[in-house]
Amino acid sequence: MIVLCLAVPYIIELIMDDNRATATSGAVRTEIRTDLIDSPSPGDTVLVHAGFAIEKLSPEDSEELFALWDEVRRLAGENVV
Repeated sequence: MIVLCLAVPYIIELIMDDNRATATSGAVRTEIRTDLIDSPSPGDTVLVHAGFAIEKLSPEDSEELFALWDEVRRLAGENVV
């Protein structure tokens, strides 16, 4: 059996308090928990799994990952935002 974990890249828009932020991925905006990362800031790209930001990405990794997600959305027939 293969077990996979899917983490989706989000961009933090607003820090709500010490442990919560709003973030977007494509056309989706949601509230996320930031307990597991250091010093979250608006504009940071983070990987989100089960509502928790689990890793902050470098600008280079962020650009590459968003390009891959745009391709996934395109292949799924969604309009890329």
